Amino acid sequence: MEFLDVVFNRKTTNGPFLPDKVSEEHQQLLMKVAAAAPSQFNSQPWRFVLIEERETIDRIAEISGASMTKVMAEGTFFERYKKYFRFSRQEMDEQRSGMLFDQLPPLLRPFTKRVFTPSGQSLMNTLRVPRTLGEENRKLVAGSPLLVGVLLDRAEYRPGQLSAFYSVFSMGAAMENLWLATVELGMGIQFVSFPMEAPENWKRIEELLEVPEDLELMAVYRVGYLPKTHARPAIDWSSRERKRASQYVFRGTCATPQTGWDENEQS
Repeated sequence: MEFLDVVFNRKTTNGPFLPDKVSEEHQQLLMKVAAAAPSQFNSQPWRFVLIEERETIDRIAEISGASMTKVMAEGTFFERYKKYFRFSRQEMDEQRSGMLFDQLPPLLRPFTKRVFTPSGQSLMNTLRVPRTLGEENRKLVAGSPLLVGVLLDRAEYRPGQLSAFYSVFSMGAAMENLWLATVELGMGIQFVSFPMEAPENWKRIEELLEVPEDLELMAVYRVGYLPKTHARPAIDWSSRERKRASQYVFRGTCATPQTGWDENEQS
C-alpha cells in the first residue's frame, strides 16, 4: 500500500475484531514504528504495555463498560462533548468536524433532538439506554485480542516547561505511527476512552497494569485484525469529513484564509 493511501485510509474501528491473536511479528513491528517517532533530544518519552492475557482484558472491558454506563447515565458525557455530535448530514456539511451519527437503532432516533436536555436524559435512563450502551462497549473491548497501554515517562514531562509540550507532541507522533501501521497490516484500532471519563476507574486500570510512580498511563487502545466484511454496529458514526482548506489554512498571515482549494476537495 502506498504511503498516502495509508494516511487517507486511517480510521477508528467502531466494530469487532477477528478473534485471531496478533502475531508476535506484528506486535514487534507496531512497537518499532512507534519508537521511530521524533522526540526532543531523542528523549523517547514513550513506554508501552502489551496486554494479551484474557483475564486482564476482561477486567479492563468490565471497567470500560461500567464507565460508559456511569457517564452516560449522569449526563456528563453529553454535556462535555455535545459540540462534536452531529445528527444530520446538513449539520455535518456545515461544520465539517465532529461525529455524524448516521446509524442508530429505531429506539434512539427520537432522542436525537432531546439528547442534551434533562427530559431526554431522564427518558434514556428510564429505558436503560446507558446500561445497554455500556454492555456493548464491554463486549467490544472484551473481544479484542490485544490491548496497548501507552505510558509517558514522568521524568520527561515537566508541567509549565516547554519540554512538557515536546513530550506530549512526541507521544502523539508515536501513536500516529502505530495507528498508520495498523492500516498497512490489515488491522483496526480504537481508543478505550470511557474509563478516563471516570477518574476512579482509570485508577483501577493503572493498578491492574501495575503502573509505577515514574510513569503515567496516558491511553489504552484495543487492537486486532479486521474481518473482510462486517455489519455496521447498531450505533455507528462517520468521522471521515474534514474541514475545508479555507477553514484551517491561512496564506501569509492568519488574517487571510486560503482560497481556491475548497473546490478541489471531496465533500
